Amino acid sequence: MSTRFDDKTVLITGGAGTIAGATAQAFAELGAIVVLAGRDADQLAAAAAQARPTGRKVDRGGEVDWVVADVTDSYQVAAMVEEVVRRHGGLDVAFNNAGILGTPAPVGELEDADWHRVLDVNLTGVFLSMKHEIAHMRANGGGVIVNMASNIGTHGRRPGLAAYAASKAAVSVLTQTAARDHIGDGIRINAVSPGATDTRMSFRPGESRSDRDARVASAIPLGRVADPAEIAAAVVWLASPESAFVIGHDLVIDGGATA
Repeated sequence: MSTRFDDKTVLITGGAGTIAGATAQAFAELGAIVVLAGRDADQLAAAAAQARPTGRKVDRGGEVDWVVADVTDSYQVAAMVEEVVRRHGGLDVAFNNAGILGTPAPVGELEDADWHRVLDVNLTGVFLSMKHEIAHMRANGGGVIVNMASNIGTHGRRPGLAAYAASKAAVSVLTQTAARDHIGDGIRINAVSPGATDTRMSFRPGESRSDRDARVASAIPLGRVADPAEIAAAVVWLASPESAFVIGHDLVIDGGATA
């Protein structure tokens, strides 16, 4: 990709996660200033250090910063955006990536607290993040938002993951609605829907890497999980001018699992 993100500030929620780290590094290598957001300062500091570009010189930008925030708390989300703007002068791109799987259970056995926690993080967290990101972007000439959905939801279902599937399906629809609401404000909004990716979430309890890989090989047409860098590349593309005509799209990246 020839696009550069020099002088652009990118915010990534769920910042201590594997996909967040890969995406932060991809943006930083293209010259962006990246801010990782999450609840644990120590994990964020470690993730930021690991995501900084290595192995080649970055002419401009390339900084990876972090800020503590809980995306389920509107006050903290507003403060998060304000702090990013205060430190770095603006907010150009947001990747609303924070999410949890929750405790798998059939619908009839799903605890109320587990349902609410998954919806709070995966759906309300995206809503609150967009709400405050949009407020800044609308007042400052626009921007780009990419939301994290999933191939479990609108595109496919799995037994025992009702809360997760419902939350991610709702993120897909919320993305499309927000995209229509705010393209006139110069804000372009899309989503990505990864399938199984090489993160902790791709493992079942007690499963080894070889067990996981064997299970996935029989379930995904491509025969493997995604590399986090492959998800990052899609996010970077959706944030770039090269996808300028892509609005309200939910990009499935799952090796053909839901084809």
